[in-house]
Amino acid sequence: MTAAMSKEQVRFRAMTLEDIARIVEIEQEAFTTPWTSEAFRNELFNNMFARYYVMVHEGRIIGYGGMWIIIDEAHVTNIAVSAEWRGNGLGERLLVELQRRAVGFGANKMTLEVRVSNEVAQRLYRKMGFEPSGIRPGYYSDNQEDALIMWAELSEERSNDPRGHFGEDDGDTEEQQS
Repeated sequence: MTAAMSKEQVRFRAMTLEDIARIVEIEQEAFTTPWTSEAFRNELFNNMFARYYVMVHEGRIIGYGGMWIIIDEAHVTNIAVSAEWRGNGLGERLLVELQRRAVGFGANKMTLEVRVSNEVAQRLYRKMGFEPSGIRPGYYSDNQEDALIMWAELSEERSNDPRGHFGEDDGDTEEQQS
């Protein structure tokens, strides 16, 4: 894929139970302590605050992101792009989509944690309006690395960002979330 990939080539939709096996593959590529299929199943079926989305290209899931919507705040839980698709701006598209959907749910702020050593992700988050606001000491269980807490203000303008929603919206029905 090139950076010139047209917007019609990427679609976003709510994550389903059938997507979990592929999501776990991407998790294992992306993280040293990946979530399990049971963790994602629990998010989809037992967490009323959770909203998870997949990014699809030619019928294959190439990325995903999740967040919790609590009152007027969105907390990003996971965001990852398959290793073979990284470096093409898809992480940015995915984050914009999460921000757009968070605004749709009434959120006006978004937060996330990122490893203090993950400068690539931090650059993306800063580009997308996130600012550091604190440290969670020893947050990551694999090596006790600290997490940088970041926050961004959300707005209707950001939710209409042309880098965001690409392709048709499959909606966010209860059937897709449960």
